[in-house]
Amino acid sequence: MITAASPANAATDNVWSRLATCESSSNWAAHTGNGFTGGLQFTKSTWRQFGGTAFAPTANEASRGQQVVIAKRVQAAQGWNAWPSCSRKIGLAG
Repeated sequence: MITAASPANAATDNVWSRLATCESSSNWAAHTGNGFTGGLQFTKSTWRQFGGTAFAPTANEASRGQQVVIAKRVQAAQGWNAWPSCSRKIGLAG
């Protein structure tokens, strides 16, 4: 049975989608060689530190949902400033 996302989940999903649009043009498989990978542009050390390697060796090899799981952990620990430029651009951090 398929159920609709709750309003809270939909709002949270929208935040991660907006952030990924800014960070990587919504390319969840982004790997540009600049030291950041995935839709939310994780460093290897952040991906590893927050448990991402349970899903994939690097963020760009993980699914969108898996990247969001790790992003929520990062956000809980570091706040929106973990994505300093884009979080300000989309109104998440001052």
